[in-house]
Amino acid sequence: MNGTTAARAEEAFTLVYAEAFAEPPYEKTVRDVEANFRRFRSQVRKATFRAALARSVEGEPVGIAYGYPLSASTGWWDRLTAPVADELRHEDGHRTFGLIELAVRSPWRKQGVAKRLHEAILNSATEERVLLNARPDVPAAQAAYRSWGYEKIGEAYPWDGAALHDVMTLELRKSTP
Repeated sequence: MNGTTAARAEEAFTLVYAEAFAEPPYEKTVRDVEANFRRFRSQVRKATFRAALARSVEGEPVGIAYGYPLSASTGWWDRLTAPVADELRHEDGHRTFGLIELAVRSPWRKQGVAKRLHEAILNSATEERVLLNARPDVPAAQAAYRSWGYEKIGEAYPWDGAALHDVMTLELRKSTP
């Protein structure tokens, strides 16, 4: 999905997000969900926004994934607890796809839905790598990301008041010199 299509499906994205992230350790409140979807409404306006939405055979929203390439002025790297080399943090709007959210509702977990969403959102990727933040206290997500090839490159508090997250990257293709 592009941003326009995802915006039209905001209700489905909200349902999945709210249910998946209401669980421990996230424990997102109604206020947290509302704040996330205020950001979502801004994010879907980006020309490079990409999303995937999984539905059951009956059409019920099952899982979501979305993100966009990081701009040269991204603050993502500024949140790391320890600095990384300038070459690693260099962004130009095309180098790194920032995976903002990936979530699957509980009844559909452990069925490969997250992996298929991940593949769908990256299917036509032209970026060199993917960057995401993942909570270290969610073993299932950590195991999935590592099995897909992600490597931890640091830790960050992605926003004020956030829990500590692992910052992970997945190389999609090698950069050209």
